[in-house]
Order: sequence, then C-alpha cells, then structure tokens
Amino acid sequence: MAQQRHAIPPPLKTEEDYIPYPSVHEVLGREGPFPLILLPQFGGYWIEGTNHQLSGAPDSPPTPVPGTRVKLEGNHTAKIYRKHFLGKEHFNYYSLDPVLGHLVFSLKYDEQEHLHLLLRTRARTLHDVVPISCLAEFPNVVQMAKLVCEDVNVDRFYPVLYPKASRLILAFDEHVLSNHFKFGVIYQKLGQTSEEELFGTTEESPAFTEFLDVLGQRVQLRDFKGFRGGLDVTHGQTGSESVYCHFRDKEIMFHVSTKLPYTEGDAQQLQRKRHIGNDIVAIVFQDENTPFVPDMIASNFLHAFVVVQLEQGGTQGTLYKVSVTARDDVPFFGPPLPDPAVFRKGPEFQEFLLTKLINAEYACYRAEKFAKLEERTRAALLETLHEELQARSQAMLGLGPDDERPDNGGAAPGFFESFKSLLVPGSRRGRRGSAIGLGSVEEALLVPGKSPSRRRPGPLGSRRSSAIGIESIQEAPAGRDGSAAADGSSSTHSSPESHRIPDRAEKPEPPDFSRSSSSASSFGSAAEEPGEPGRESRSPSGSHRDAFTDTPWLDDPPGTPPGRRVPDPPCPEIKIQLEQPLHNPGS
Repeated sequence: MAQQRHAIPPPLKTEEDYIPYPSVHEVLGREGPFPLILLPQFGGYWIEGTNHQLSGAPDSPPTPVPGTRVKLEGNHTAKIYRKHFLGKEHFNYYSLDPVLGHLVFSLKYDEQEHLHLLLRTRARTLHDVVPISCLAEFPNVVQMAKLVCEDVNVDRFYPVLYPKASRLILAFDEHVLSNHFKFGVIYQKLGQTSEEELFGTTEESPAFTEFLDVLGQRVQLRDFKGFRGGLDVTHGQTGSESVYCHFRDKEIMFHVSTKLPYTEGDAQQLQRKRHIGNDIVAIVFQDENTPFVPDMIASNFLHAFVVVQLEQGGTQGTLYKVSVTARDDVPFFGPPLPDPAVFRKGPEFQEFLLTKLINAEYACYRAEKFAKLEERTRAALLETLHEELQARSQAMLGLGPDDERPDNGGAAPGFFESFKSLLVPGSRRGRRGSAIGLGSVEEALLVPGKSPSRRRPGPLGSRRSSAIGIESIQEAPAGRDGSAAADGSSSTHSSPESHRIPDRAEKPEPPDFSRSSSSASSFGSAAEEPGEPGRESRSPSGSHRDAFTDTPWLDDPPGTPPGRRVPDPPCPEIKIQLEQPLHNPGS
C-alpha cells in the first residue's frame, strides 16, 4: 500500500532556499552608495554589471577602445539563403513529414564540391555544409535531408518548379529579421520607487536632456517620414517630439516617458504606459543614486532593462555607470560590460549602448513567452509557404490543386470536365445524344427552307426542343403509312416502328401527330410565347387535338404524306399550309 501512494510534491520554496532580497525602501534606509539595480523580492531576474568602482588612474575609465566595432547579434541562420543560395544555381524541394510537419529543403552544389543544405521545419531551420569526399556515393534528396536532420521520415521530396519560388522562400527565412526597433526610456528621479512615480514625471533635468542627445536626435512627430514606432505623426496625440536614431541601417524610435502625453488626474498615466509597457526593452536613466527594481513596472512585454546612472567625472567629462537586468529565461546577450562598467560620454558609448539594446531584444525573443508565439507564427508561415510552392509547382505542370496523381498524366482538368459533360445524362448534350441514338433528329425534323438547329430564345427553349424532337421521331412512321390514328384515350397499342424513351410519362398511343394527351404537345402549348393564339383542329375521328403552334423546330408536320392537306378548321383562324418534306430513304 505504501508503494501505491503518490508522493507529495515538495513545496515550491523553503526557508533555506529563500533568498531574502531587501526591499528598495530598506536599501534606501541604509548608507550609500546604492546599487543601480535591486532584484525583486522573489527573484526571477539576473543582473550584469555590478561593479562600478574605478581603480587605477582616475583619468582613464574603462571604455570600449576607439575604432573597435561591437558585434550585433541576431538570427544569422535567417540570412543564409540570401548569402549562399539566392542568385546561384540551387534546388528547392518540399515534403510533409508525419512528425516534423511541413518541410522546405534547399540544396546547392558549389565548385569546391561541397553540398550546402538548408532544411526548414516548423521548429527551426537547420544548415550544414557537407564535403562530397566524405560520402561513399552521391546521395539522393531524402538522404541529403537526413544528413541535416536524422529525424526526417519521408519517402520523397517534391521539386519546386515555380520560377519565383526563391522570393517566397526568402520572405519566409527573413520574417524574423527587422530593421525597426522601439525602446522605452524611463526617467527615474531621486527617491522614486513606484510605477506611478516613474510615469508621473513631467520635467526633464539637464543631465537627462544630455543623455537623450547621446541616444539620438530629437525629431518633430508631425509629418515624420521615418519609422514612427507606433507614435502618432498626423494628429499629435502622442506628443509633439521624440528621439530617433539611424544606426547601422536600422531605425530606432525611443518612447521617452517625459515626452509622451501627461493626463491630469490619471495616477497610472495609461497614455505613457500604453507605449512603454508594450516595449520589450527599456532604458532607465537615473539622475542620482536610487535603485531600480525590475518589477516596479507591471508589464507582460518588458523583459530587459538597461540602467544608466550619471557619474560626475569632473575634469574627465561626463561618465555613466551601466547595469543590465533581464528575466531568467532571457539568455545572456552581448557585448559584455567592462569591469568596472563605467563609460565616458562619446560615440563609442553610443555605439555600445545601441548595440546592447538591439541584442537585448533579439535575446528576449528566445524567452518562453515570445518563443511560443514565434513558434506558432513560424508554423503557420511555413504551412502557407508549403501550400504556395505546391500549388505553383502543380500549376506549372498544368495540374489542379488536388490532381497530383500518376494516372492523370498532367492534363488540365478542363479537358476532362468538357469531355464528361458530353456523357452526363440530363445535360443538353446528353439529351440530344439520346435522341440521336433513336434516330437522326436532323432527318426526322428536316423541313424545307428551315434550319433544324434554329430555336427561339426563351427560358424553356432547350427542354421544349428536346421533347418535340423525341415525339416527332416516334410519330414519323405513322405519317409515312398514311393511316389515320384512333383516339388517344381509347388506343392501347403503338406502331411497332416507334421507340419508347425510358422514364417517359406518357400513355401508349397510336403514332399520330394529333393527340389529346401528349405530354410533348401539351408542354409545347403551355410553353408558347404570350400573345400567340392557339389553334384547334379535328382528327378524322372527330376528336379535338392540339396543333403545334409555331414551334422552333418545324412549321409543318413532317409526317404528312405528299399531296395531302390538313382540313381547314371550323373556326376563322389562320390556316396551316403543309409542304412536301424532302424524301429521305433512310428515314
């Protein structure tokens, strides 16, 4: 029983493991100097640059050596396709792995007999360079993909045939790269220890103004043409000016707390927090020695802070002490701070500071919150790229989106659809084909001086013509024999030469044009154009019959024998003049 019991999970924190970080108020109650940054009570952040004590010659504070270029970090894998593949002979493929998901694979064989392999999955992009001399034989595409990622489990890769595929692939690879950045700038005065106090400052000290000049140049927001970083450049609702910088082909807009609109009566100053709270990295400038605690500002986006404090250098000029803090899940980013972390004002300090800010944002993207968001975005974009490459490649082969089948032969679906429309029962062509199978419609309905294909336009024209044509074929033999038909209501047989159409809802009747219950003639009478007078005539048996009144296929009954005329009707109506049809021995 004791083995079946579930172990009680250990407590999250014990008194021995708890680090009693002092609060900012406790620290301010002690003697200075105070550190630039204090960790929150429950931790969750790391700090870089805690030593600011100058040692050695006071005239030479440690600062980046003039002429040295600090390195910008970032996603260098995203630049590989542009650097090694774009504009050079290479091949692109796509496939779908049951575990890895959508795959887009690029390979290039260079003059040094190296294979450059670039495999994109929904989780990451893998790159490798493999010398051909290390391989026993030249691999196929699946084997090449396994050289980059052993987890690939597909039977084949499909070649990309779209000429502009490189543009689509390049756009996917570089979607993580950006040349626009926005950073918050918070002014912390002496003794300010809360968010409301930080955002409630309206005036700027000369030291803070001087520091803003180090970051960039002041610009008027109205009609500003550069990167605005979410600020209003039309109506001035986010202030009249800001600080902007163009650094290494990148545009940086700073959200300065004192330059954003101040709202009277709003303790939280939401107009200011709305911009700075949505930034990922922020600078905190301290006039005097007051520690900054990262959790002073409640934000789900702010992950890293660069704290700069003025150090009066006297004859050495303006000096700045720098410390950096970030959340625990943010990896370390360069350039590393010197020891001690003290800088002299100048272009080297500006370059170091801006590089540190940009690298901080790139590092924050790898934190858990942003990494999950990036993974979902990447998976959606890769699926879109895969579908686009597949559709474009099939279109180049003349295939539809779902027609990549070996039995299709690559023919366009339009041809098969057109061919099947000739065979589908119920279509216009299908009905005409049925009539042709029973006898030639053109021969049965041929009238001198009339075209058999001429029809009157109307919503029921095609259906009406088909019905008339079929009935005329059935009744043509009786007209050739010249026998008088009996009344349709009492007749129980039809001519042996007539053919019955399946699913035809009419009663068996003699092959005569004059019928009182013919569905074809009644339909023809009902489908007449409004305003056309109907005509009645009598059959030899004395029964009334409906005559075809100006049908689109014939004017005279084709079954009337030569020389025989239909009796004149008793009513004063237009008489029908019958003409002798053309003699056709095969009809």
